[in-house]
Amino acid sequence: MQIHVTSEIKKLKKVLLHRPDAELERLVPRELERLLFDDIPYLKTAQAEHDTFAEILRKEGVEVVYLEDLVAEVLADADLRKGFVRQFVGEGGAAALKFREQLTEYLLSIRDPKELVLKTMAGVSVRELKGMIHSPLVDLLQSDSRFLLDPIPNLYFTRDPFATIGNGVGIHHMYSATRQRETIYGAYVFGHHPDYANTPQYYHRGNPYSIEGGDILNLDEKTIAVGISQRTTPEAIELLATNLFADKTSSVEKILALYIPGVRAFMHLDTVFTQVDVNKFTVHPGILGSLRVFRITGGKAAHSLRVKELEGKPERILEKELSIDKVTLIKCGGTDRIVSEREQWNDGSNTLCVKPGTVIVYDRNDVTNEILRENGIRVLTMPSSELSRGRGGPRCMSMPLVRA
Repeated sequence: MQIHVTSEIKKLKKVLLHRPDAELERLVPRELERLLFDDIPYLKTAQAEHDTFAEILRKEGVEVVYLEDLVAEVLADADLRKGFVRQFVGEGGAAALKFREQLTEYLLSIRDPKELVLKTMAGVSVRELKGMIHSPLVDLLQSDSRFLLDPIPNLYFTRDPFATIGNGVGIHHMYSATRQRETIYGAYVFGHHPDYANTPQYYHRGNPYSIEGGDILNLDEKTIAVGISQRTTPEAIELLATNLFADKTSSVEKILALYIPGVRAFMHLDTVFTQVDVNKFTVHPGILGSLRVFRITGGKAAHSLRVKELEGKPERILEKELSIDKVTLIKCGGTDRIVSEREQWNDGSNTLCVKPGTVIVYDRNDVTNEILRENGIRVLTMPSSELSRGRGGPRCMSMPLVRA
């Protein structure tokens, strides 16, 4: 089975990554906010850190596959390559539409499928189309550094544009237009790759409501959690629930919708809450006072939903809903508010569990990492000086394909 993820903690067998590349070198200060970055990572170090991440995974027995390779395998088909380029340019924004013909010709002139994929990720500037475009004002302004197709620097966070749920996936509608083209890659992999083309799809990128994978946690075969966050709307969760409950091949019977404050520091549920063992979860203490939990199940009528707000402490709710004897919440940064805020900002709560009780974390979060060890968790640390500038941790950078 090519997709099978019914847990956050079962043995990770296969995972999808994207190794950051030239798209990070296209970031400039004036575009940081629009492209959802707070700083400019140094690519050489970011790649070295990411390679260390991949090597840790391999040493734990995980098969690592790369998004750029899967898409390239799809685009080896010439007809699919043409359709992909036309769609990618068509969704590239106003400048791309003005120079649609030139961009399409330029991209289709790249014969190697992987080189083409990496170029779409890196973006295309005016300079690269010199001699192909004739625009008097552009020529007079000499705007060689302008992008006709923006780079996609957030793509190394493969968790967000699509999410695995059970034996299926969701292809998402992203919160920001900056990230929407990321989902085209998922649409081609899960629509055309020979290994994944028959995967059930529970959400479609053309749906109007935003939802992102960092808000989706597989808690057990029958239960997923979805964050109501800055980037995932209640409407999207209802639509996802309707699709899951209507699919007879899906084992999901219940969704726990967790409301968290809609701010950048808490952009996704997995930036403040992740599972690290059968009965242990990390949590950012800053959300505990405002966290609300709703249980969503199927209604009696077809395609109807029942929603109930659950009362009580989060750990008691999890014990009851997941049939766990005693849940321990491990606080990011412990009881020191300054430490918890600093380490949450640097993804201290964003752990990737590779098997029960073993997690990959950023090395920079010393206090949280030591608290995890004190709670019996085996902690595998990775370097994070540059990757963390994108505001995402090991879980954000990985999309599990198979857990067993």
